Amino acid sequence: MGIDWAPNTNRIVTCSVDRNAYVWTQGDDGKWTTTLVLLRINRAATCVKWSPMENKFAVGSGARLISICYFEKENNWWVSKHIKKPIRSTVTTLDWHPNNILLVAGSADFKVRVFSAYIKDIEDQPGPNVWGSKLPLGQLLAEFPNSASGGGWVHSVSFSADGNKVAWVGHDSSINVADATQGKAVVKLKTEYLPFLGCNWISNNSLLVAGHSCIPLLYCHDGDELRFVAKLDNTQRKESGGLSAMKKFQSLDRQARIETNDTYLDSIHQNAITCISLYKGTKANAKKFSTSGLDGQLVIWDLESLEKSIEGLKIA
Repeated sequence: MGIDWAPNTNRIVTCSVDRNAYVWTQGDDGKWTTTLVLLRINRAATCVKWSPMENKFAVGSGARLISICYFEKENNWWVSKHIKKPIRSTVTTLDWHPNNILLVAGSADFKVRVFSAYIKDIEDQPGPNVWGSKLPLGQLLAEFPNSASGGGWVHSVSFSADGNKVAWVGHDSSINVADATQGKAVVKLKTEYLPFLGCNWISNNSLLVAGHSCIPLLYCHDGDELRFVAKLDNTQRKESGGLSAMKKFQSLDRQARIETNDTYLDSIHQNAITCISLYKGTKANAKKFSTSGLDGQLVIWDLESLEKSIEGLKIA
């Protein structure tokens, strides 16, 4: 139930409810070949993420553990090692620190955790960083509850470009940022929107979020403050022209509705946005990003064009 692409090595990794992962490699003839990766789990794999150096990947699962997988040249196969404690429920989301060592995971036990994913077989001994100094595989460096009373499942996590901040969104419609340079203090902002399903940094201070409200939103983190900046979708409502056969089938496909009344939203996406990905640039200076959702649409957004079209918008 997860897929990720490694842009530098042009490899794809997938994982699914069959409890396995596959690494897809494109040959010179353009055809893709697969390599099976045994995750050694007894529940479905839920999410997967390549590391920044693309020499390993992490897989979250319903088995209450994370598999860190790397290629062993001597035996010509992929090996998986487990991070287990203290995860108490399904791992729902993952993201890597820029140093290729640390990993942040969100789960259905309402917690966000930062682990060391250091693999001594393929990496040099890492030095200390703002999150911690002892970094054996599986070392818990930080743990944050989504809220004091629980706060629901954690849907998405994201390390900032400098690796000092972790952002996450949960099912309580809140946005959270933990800053390791400020004693791992957490800033939490409750919003008026429906729950968010994705978040991603586009600069060291600017954070994109999106979810069931069908619109990407921009927030800014500055010190101990997290504030709303702008809605990035300023689409105007279209005039209703009746319900043609084509519109009826589109409505059935995108929204599972066939009513004759106008259900068009004031946004490009007509159903929940489930994924935010950088399309051009980096987390330090993103130029374009993409969103995909339950309406079957993939939308590419140009941040420079948005700054020009939305009055007062300035991405810091």
